[in-house]
Amino acid sequence: MNSKQRIRAAIDHQQPDKLPIDFGSSFITGIHCSVVEQLRDHYKLEKRPVRICEPYQMLGEVEADLLDAMRLDVQPIFPQRTIFGFPNENWKAWTTPWGQQVLVSEHFNTTTDNADNLYIYPQGDMDAPASGHMPKTGYFFDTIERLDPDFDEDELDLEDNLEEFGPMSKEEENYWTQQAEIWRGSERAISVHLNGTCLGDIALVPAPFLKNPKGVRGVADWYMLSADEPEFLQKLFDRQAEIALQNMEKLYNIAGDLIDVVVVCGTDFGTQNSLFCSVPNMRNIWLPRYKRINDWIHQNTDWRTFKHSCGAVEPLIDTFIDCGFDILNPVQCSADGMAPEGLKAKYGDRITFWGGGVNTQQTLPFGSPEQVRAEVLTRCEIFAPGGGFVFNAIHNVQALTPIDNFIAMIDAVHSYNGDK
Repeated sequence: MNSKQRIRAAIDHQQPDKLPIDFGSSFITGIHCSVVEQLRDHYKLEKRPVRICEPYQMLGEVEADLLDAMRLDVQPIFPQRTIFGFPNENWKAWTTPWGQQVLVSEHFNTTTDNADNLYIYPQGDMDAPASGHMPKTGYFFDTIERLDPDFDEDELDLEDNLEEFGPMSKEEENYWTQQAEIWRGSERAISVHLNGTCLGDIALVPAPFLKNPKGVRGVADWYMLSADEPEFLQKLFDRQAEIALQNMEKLYNIAGDLIDVVVVCGTDFGTQNSLFCSVPNMRNIWLPRYKRINDWIHQNTDWRTFKHSCGAVEPLIDTFIDCGFDILNPVQCSADGMAPEGLKAKYGDRITFWGGGVNTQQTLPFGSPEQVRAEVLTRCEIFAPGGGFVFNAIHNVQALTPIDNFIAMIDAVHSYNGDK
């Protein structure tokens, strides 16, 4: 099998010739730029600055030579614009607060305050209020809540929370056309992030890509809506889904079945030990809208649909399946109720686990290489039989992760596959 066939087989619950591996195909399966630099050194690849493909989390692009060196199976096509609303183009050199030389978009504009904290601006416009903040000792940006002073919670206006959604622009159509031409015929599986299908993703609610967002933009306020204003969310998600379906049709007309996997949403529903909302609320508010999106995809394309949700989401997995999702990520096995043996036994023939390969909160950053190897092999033995598993860590690989541990992880998967 080539990589595309291997990924397809795994998602369709067929036993592939080898366990497929993904790192860097999305903004939730990525690698911090500091680790990407160390990986390039480890594999003795050409020395060049890492390009920042997503500045919000400071994720480094896993370029083709590194994909080859690590023997990875998925090729990303990232959205035209970053989470801060500017395109990655006309790369320029930039030095991170921890001293790494990287390449960023020409629109990546920052300032510092008297305490050396870093601020970044929506669409690169420094005349707008900053929408992201990196503490002096940080390694990624946090979103800054910018609340409309005229906002009235008793007079919710649907249009205020729809201002970032609209028809695909000609500029974006041209971008996807160019990307489709570049990657058509690739033997790797192609993964893309869909635009506008992340219903209530808390990373997007504050709208770090808008200069002056209106509507409900506070994190706490947003979470209260599902309890206090479920009808508002239903109407909002109905409108959002309508726009998304039109844009997906345009994307399919451009790229067709070149695309293998679409990241539909990164909306988190779990904490370490519980849910953000009840199962009935999930089924009432989100399920019909997700199902509409997934049904359109399955009826009109050959794409497979990818759902990200961190946390203790086991009580919701049946609902995710009813929504029509093919894939669940990041499979946070350390959260309550998420033991891998139970997940595989109960759901392994109905949804693909993309992640869960190693604990990125403890084992990968703080364990020994031997502990990493042991955990990885155990997870492979549990999740891989019968397909339904794509190896990835649990969410993005963070800064300061020891390179020896990362290599122990990759080598363990290749060892499981019978490769040297």
